[in-house]
This record gives sequence, structure tokens and C-alpha cells, in this order.
Amino acid sequence: MYTFVTRDENSTVYAEVSKILLSSGQWKRLKRDNPRFNLMLGERNRLPFGRLGHEPGLVQLVNYYRGADKLCRKASLVKLIKTSPELSDSSSWFPESYIIYPTNLKTPVAPATNGISHLKSNPKTDEREVFLASYHSKKEIGEGTVWIAKSSSGAKGAGILISTDANQLLEYIDNQGQVHVIQKYLEKPLLLQPGNRKFDIRSWVLVDHQYNIYLYREGVLRTSSEPYNSSDLQDMTSHLTNHCIQMEHSQNYGRYEEGNEMFFDEFRLYLLNTHNVMLETSILPQIKQIIKSCLTCIEPSISTKHLSYQSFQLFGFDFMVDESFKVWLIEINGAPACAQKLYSELCQGIVDVAISSVFTLNSGDSSSASSSPYSSSPSSMFTTNSCSSPKIRGPLHMGPFTRL
Repeated sequence: MYTFVTRDENSTVYAEVSKILLSSGQWKRLKRDNPRFNLMLGERNRLPFGRLGHEPGLVQLVNYYRGADKLCRKASLVKLIKTSPELSDSSSWFPESYIIYPTNLKTPVAPATNGISHLKSNPKTDEREVFLASYHSKKEIGEGTVWIAKSSSGAKGAGILISTDANQLLEYIDNQGQVHVIQKYLEKPLLLQPGNRKFDIRSWVLVDHQYNIYLYREGVLRTSSEPYNSSDLQDMTSHLTNHCIQMEHSQNYGRYEEGNEMFFDEFRLYLLNTHNVMLETSILPQIKQIIKSCLTCIEPSISTKHLSYQSFQLFGFDFMVDESFKVWLIEINGAPACAQKLYSELCQGIVDVAISSVFTLNSGDSSSASSSPYSSSPSSMFTTNSCSSPKIRGPLHMGPFTRL
């Protein structure tokens, strides 16, 4: 019998994972503060990483990688992309972006001429002068002048301003009092018909304890209910596809797609019939390459293969597609929710790929499980020595997941 604790009552994904574990008859749920567990399903921002892996005779697995916020906070992602040689091609898939700190924090401001050097040498760097130089340069040659300011830790469309006025963007951030990212707005997105509407794409990605990267086969488009209007930057329902904004502010919510969600099967047909473009050959290869580049870049700093405990994590990568069918990374979520109809399959996949590969379940009934309530070496691929062994490649396909 394996044991687990749950410390996040708000995660619908891990609530479903808990149900699957309990229904197997081979997992027992302990009180949240019991230290003698095999698996912790924790809350991302309050995980006791320093206390993991110290229980004698216990293999311990946790559902987050320490340091993954390098990807999952907007300002950290911008810094990572700008300063990592491995991501030198990012200008082709990540919009031009700048980290802006409000003036009341008195953060050092990088000069426009050597902003990157400043960013590399200073943990916190305000890039407003670098942004202004780029803004004015683009304005002079008549290039796109629409930019978007987004709170680094914001979610659900909060803390966002879209504008063509650089001073307005900077004043907005100064008044908000927290770090933001100013990003070049994608002014020519691919639009859905009918309705001439914007959308973004959510892809779910699972990284197992050996740092194998798996892409979930299904993806979902979050769609707008209103026509895209580049001349009205104040109408958030036209520009932001967040469900909460569409539900609250658009009377057309659900008119085109149920719950403003389109899944890959429908999108696949739409692309083929409307644009004679194949999802598998035009868009998915770009998505896969971006995912692999970002996660591989941070592997050396967050991998747990050499630690006394192990991690896995589910990520949500959000993309946009422009009118040339070019894919752009928008942001990465470290604790993504899931479309309701996908919960069962996605969560079963998490158990199969990330948990049962470590804690092998017996095919018989629960009475044939290990007689010890705390298994110390539950899987042949996860022994005491495996932490210092070379990376073990997972299978190419695991249920609904494909290894990248």
C-alpha cells in the first residue's frame, strides 16, 4: 500500500488524481501533515522542498519542480529567454518583451544601449529605457505600435493594459505598484470564422521524474465571443480570450462554441476546410519545438535526478497563431486547470506516466500489494542509485501522452 498527502484543496486536477489513486485500492491518503508519505500533491507556492527526501527508507515524489517559476512567472520567463544562449532563436516564437518595475521600488534602470548586459548581471533590472528606445524606433518607421502590459503574477486577465502610448503603459505600471511585462502585441492574429474572432491555444505538458517531456494529445482553443477590432483597444472581449472576461463582459459567450472552447478535432477540420492547412504539419511541430526548447533550457537547474526526492509537473503552455500560421508562445502556467471533458483522461495519464512509473501498481487486487505500508523501493527504475544514473528515456507513447 503506497501513501500520499494532499495539501492543495483548490486544484481540480489533483483532486481527480487523488480519486484515481484511491480507487486503485493500492493507495492510502494520510493526513496532510504526516511526514511518512510516498507522494505529496502539494500547493505550488507552499511546498516544503527542504523537508522532502529525509524520511528513512522512503521514496518520496512531489508534483512540482522547485525553480519551475523561472518559466511560469512572466518577468522570469522574459529574463530566461533573453539571457539563455540555448534560446537564441526565441525572437522567432516569443514576442519582443521588456520587464518593467514601478518607480516606487527604486529598481536599477538599464540603459537603452546595453540592456541585456545589465539584465544578466543584475537580478532585478527595469527595462523601461530599453523599451522606450524600441518603441520610438518602431514608431519612426511606421511599424506596429500596439503593446500590451501584463502583471508578472497576474491571471484571468487581471492587470492588463493594451495601448499605443508608451507613457500610458509606463504610468499604468507605476500606478499598479508591481512588476509587469510590456510585450509587443500580435496585431495580425489568425482569426476564427464566423465572427472574425481571436483565440489562443492551451497545450498540456507533463514532465516526469526522469525529466522526460510528454505532450498531451488534446489541446483546446479558448475563443473570443466578439469580433477582433484593432481600432478599439479598450474592448477586452475583443482582445483577451480568458474565460472569465468573456463570461462576464460578452453577451455572445457560448454563441459560437460551447463554453468558448474548440478542441483539436474541430480545429483540425477548420484549418483544413478554411485554409487548406494541416494542424499536424503546420502548427503542432512549432508548438512541440517551443515546448522542448523552454523545458530543456531549465533542466540543469531544476532536475531532481540527483536529489533525495523526485518531482514531476504538469505545465500549461499558451500559444497564439498569427495570420501567417506562425506560432507564438504567450505564457506558461505551472498549475494549469483543464477543460472539464478532458479531466478523466488527462488525470489518468498523469497517474500512469508520472506516478505509476515510480510506484508500480500490481495488476491483481490490492491484497497482493506490498505488505509494507511504506514501500522503500517501489520501482526497478527508481532505486537508491538511480538518482545519480544517466537519464532514463521513457516510452514514446504513454496513453494520451507523446514523449517529445
